[in-house]
Amino acid sequence: MHNKILKKYYFINKFNQSHIDKQDQETTIIYRNYDQDIDEKLILRIKSYCKKRGHKFLLSNNIKLAIKLNLNGAYIPSFNNDKKHLSYSFKKNFIILGSAHNVFEIRNKESQNVKAIFLSSIFKKNKNFLGINRFKFLSRLSKKPFIALGGISKTSLKKLNLVNCIGFAGISFFEQKKGP
Repeated sequence: MHNKILKKYYFINKFNQSHIDKQDQETTIIYRNYDQDIDEKLILRIKSYCKKRGHKFLLSNNIKLAIKLNLNGAYIPSFNNDKKHLSYSFKKNFIILGSAHNVFEIRNKESQNVKAIFLSSIFKKNKNFLGINRFKFLSRLSKKPFIALGGISKTSLKKLNLVNCIGFAGISFFEQKKGP
């Protein structure tokens, strides 16, 4: 079996240059902080730093601001059911990603016209735990590409070859000393 080249998505909730410096250029940075109000100056600092380092940069849960600040795209969390963005005009390479935990949320993300769906949690045993078999089942219910999320480590990374995914996302995986 061949190893797939998987896309990488790193969720951050604060600006830490040393963590971003550890990532290779193919890693997409997603700013997701629901505890604080959005600080446009901070977003612009992260955008500038990511552009200098060659990373794509996405903003979570605020498509209008992502368009205004000319970011690479936006991420729609599973709890966001809004479809207002369908009437917005985007630049050519603007990407919208979304997350889901079940069939209902997958259908909702399809109706929001996302490019790919984060499906969680594949390895982390929390209330949304899927496991490999349920992940495989749910990923067959849509033609959209899927990205594995939740509990991914260096040891579980090889298991992603068993499922239908184009990439993986996380936080702690990317904050390790050496990086992926």
